[in-house]
Amino acid sequence: MNLKSGRIEQFEGYSQFKNLQEFNAHVEMWLSLHKEKFSKGELAGLKRLVRFAAKIPGVSNAKIGTILKAIHEEYNGNGISRSTFKRMIAKALEIGIITVLETERKNGSQSSNLYVFNRFPKSEPPKKEKLDHPNKTINLSKANKSQKINKRNDTVLDHTYTSDRVPQSFTSTVKYFFPKAKQIEEFWKMASIAAYKNNCEQNLNAVLAAAIHSFKQLIGKMKTRAINNPVAYFYGILTKKFEEMYFEDLFKMGFLAEDNGFFMNFFYKK
Repeated sequence: MNLKSGRIEQFEGYSQFKNLQEFNAHVEMWLSLHKEKFSKGELAGLKRLVRFAAKIPGVSNAKIGTILKAIHEEYNGNGISRSTFKRMIAKALEIGIITVLETERKNGSQSSNLYVFNRFPKSEPPKKEKLDHPNKTINLSKANKSQKINKRNDTVLDHTYTSDRVPQSFTSTVKYFFPKAKQIEEFWKMASIAAYKNNCEQNLNAVLAAAIHSFKQLIGKMKTRAINNPVAYFYGILTKKFEEMYFEDLFKMGFLAEDNGFFMNFFYKK
């Protein structure tokens, strides 16, 4: 017997997550392992479905048409097709990321599906044979060679050696306070991780603007107090910034129209 369609609140019991943060963390783990199995369009569909599963963490009964319309608007008319979305669902089902349940209206006709995200399975400990490595004889010539390489690597490189993966405008902002290439790259690495965690890494302009703004906030804090780990502090500021952007997107999509108080209390409860 199929489930009866209705408001998303009635499916709260299907959620496998304590809160939105835990849900996002499990999605991140799924994607870190299986992201390459999805095409760019399929990945856009999956990430949009994740956003529609925010009100009840990990559960969505949004219609396919509604999801496709949101993607179409986000990418300025360059959305994805219904067939692409269905291929994404098929792959996510096969991998185990989601479970799909059919729902029906009171008259028995088919309604929108219920998409339930699954928890990422706990990893098993390494097999015993992989842990029991035999002792190896140390090759002194190789050891000395390795020491020489490490010594060369200790040479401090300034900002002009920063990787091309780091946007120039970000390098220009950071170099006055952290002039080493390795430091600049570490800050950008944290920005990339935070963007990926919050499903917005494709919007480079937004990521760059948020990263620069967060770095300036970090410098402002450093002028008034001692910061033991500036990179970690920067990551914290940036993560909060992305979360604010995430909830702003939900508001624009209409999710917070009736439940604004609930989400704000949830977001700032700590």
